[in-house]
Amino acid sequence: MKLEGSCYCGAVKFTVKAYAPVPFLRCYCSICRKTAGGGGYAINLGAKASTLKVKGEEHISVFHAVINGEKSSGQRRFCKHCGTALWVWDPQWPDLIHPFASAIDSDLPEPPETVHMMLGSKANWVKPQIGKGDEKSDTYPSQSLEDWHKAHNLLEKA
Repeated sequence: MKLEGSCYCGAVKFTVKAYAPVPFLRCYCSICRKTAGGGGYAINLGAKASTLKVKGEEHISVFHAVINGEKSSGQRRFCKHCGTALWVWDPQWPDLIHPFASAIDSDLPEPPETVHMMLGSKANWVKPQIGKGDEKSDTYPSQSLEDWHKAHNLLEKA
């Protein structure tokens, strides 16, 4: 599925082909919550890095989170003017890119259920809206982004 995204101020626009376009996974970790969260969580999608096309690349900055005292290899891209979180890319998985659902302008498919991950590090003020059939995990969920899409017959060809 081709996704179109942008930052709030319009300085950055991008397209990417998503193989895992359903926004089902809510991450409550402090990194996602503080850098991209609304409602105390962030939602990443799965796409192929080779399909990413960017206009306004000069307006993008990169943030590396520190995890357990070590600088993460994950590169969180954001607009340096308005702060919009755009996507995460990690050289450990160079073929993948994870756009933030919040930066996508295209209509996204509605998830049949939601997976709430990293609940063990959510902020105390966050009250997760957990629906019937939703999975909950204090750390990482049992299925990867790709495996969840496969299990729900929602995996796209990018």
